[in-house]
Amino acid sequence: MPSPLGHRTARLVAAALLAGVSAPALAQAAPAGTPADQAATIADLQRQIDELKAMVTALQANRAPDGAAVTAPTPDAMAQAPTVATPQATQPGLADAAPPTTATPALASAGQDVIARRARLGEPPEVLVPPRAGKPWYEKLVLRGYTQLRFNQIVSGDAAAPAGVSRLRSIHDSGINDDSNFTFRRLRLVLQGDLNDHVSLYFQPDFAAAVSNQSVGERREGAVSLRDMYADVFPFGDKSFRIRLGQSKVPYGWENMQSSSNRLALDRTDAINSAASGERDLGIVAYYTPPKVQAIWNRLAKDGQKLFGNYGAFGFGAFNGQGLNRTEADDNVMLVGLATWPFELDGLGLDGQVFEIGGSVMRNKIRPEIRTGGLSPTGFKDERVLVHAMLYPQPFGVQAEWNWGTGPEFVPASGRIEERPLNGGYVQVLGKIDETPIGPIFPFARWQYYRGGFKAAINAPRLETEELELGIEFLPTPPLEITVTYGWASRKEADERRLGQAEGQLLRVQAQWNY
Repeated sequence: MPSPLGHRTARLVAAALLAGVSAPALAQAAPAGTPADQAATIADLQRQIDELKAMVTALQANRAPDGAAVTAPTPDAMAQAPTVATPQATQPGLADAAPPTTATPALASAGQDVIARRARLGEPPEVLVPPRAGKPWYEKLVLRGYTQLRFNQIVSGDAAAPAGVSRLRSIHDSGINDDSNFTFRRLRLVLQGDLNDHVSLYFQPDFAAAVSNQSVGERREGAVSLRDMYADVFPFGDKSFRIRLGQSKVPYGWENMQSSSNRLALDRTDAINSAASGERDLGIVAYYTPPKVQAIWNRLAKDGQKLFGNYGAFGFGAFNGQGLNRTEADDNVMLVGLATWPFELDGLGLDGQVFEIGGSVMRNKIRPEIRTGGLSPTGFKDERVLVHAMLYPQPFGVQAEWNWGTGPEFVPASGRIEERPLNGGYVQVLGKIDETPIGPIFPFARWQYYRGGFKAAINAPRLETEELELGIEFLPTPPLEITVTYGWASRKEADERRLGQAEGQLLRVQAQWNY
């Protein structure tokens, strides 16, 4: 059904044509008078015709589809139309008595300016209307986020220890200590959206970071830290290929890529996360996801599976290599590659089941921070290779990763940092039960192991980690996730001045709300 604006435009066009072609008839039908009166009447009619044509041109320009051409009525076209006089105009004295019809000043001015400009250039009165803009980019952005509130309790074991002896601590959660109760583990806001069809924006700060008061060593909570700030560039229309520019996740390891808001276990494992603590760095990455793979991941996401995120089946990136929010310290770049591929197992009689397998590689040199201040004067080899596998729970599944390599590690016998071998990973069994009295639940059990240096800490101390953790996550309502875990841990503290392994049992509870 035509719109009211369309009807109005049509009426104005008709009026302009009728008025234009009726000028001679009106002049003849008007009562006899002096030549001066007749000239004034014709001039007044011509003025109204010009104003109507300007209104029509402006309305057509506003109404035209994207990129369409709008053509103002030409004298030749008007001359070919039949001569029709309006009844009201032929009545004696009406032309003098009726007030003139005037166009809206803005519309008349717009139409006249366009026509006059093209006339000065010797061009026909055709107006090319630029593509009609859609929403401005700032109206396409979406704000979302999540918050994690944790309670940690060392139930038994080495919560405290004399100087030089390891205490039960974690490189991931400073809230695991002998004095902690409640902490904000993460408080994230995400601003993201498409700037146009080829560029999108992603910005994520964390408002639950911690910094130390350097004068007395007291920590300050609730600091702001930059996590992600990047632009995705899509050279092709199907968006299967993207180039990511800025600070983003390093594509090493399935678990490292998975969002903390989507992971079952409260923390990442030492063996995988030690490759890229904080999971991010500044650089450029290229990702490619074949449509077939994307279709499988879309189906898994619709089913409520916990995927590893909006990343490619293949990724390759170059980064500074010094670590998250750290100034680059040399002219080397860290090269990282990732590949992963899901296989549907319907042909094996496992309807709906998906098995995913892949791997990662890392090549880097790094200058760790040293106890005496500043950075190590030399760089150390930091190279790894990783394999991962995932059987998505339907309703039970298995997830595992393992990596091997060489990295910087402090050696007490020599009192210095050296290049040493490393290895470790994890195995996790998990379930997915959609219908329970307390909502969907995800039970899991994870065992992790690591032997190697931790390059992100001062003097790259050696970690010796073994831990078994049992847990369950349930969703009483979609925006709220509750996770309860109980673990048995044996850990060497991430401090080269402390020796031995601490042991103990941990009770941990986390509430996460998504918005």
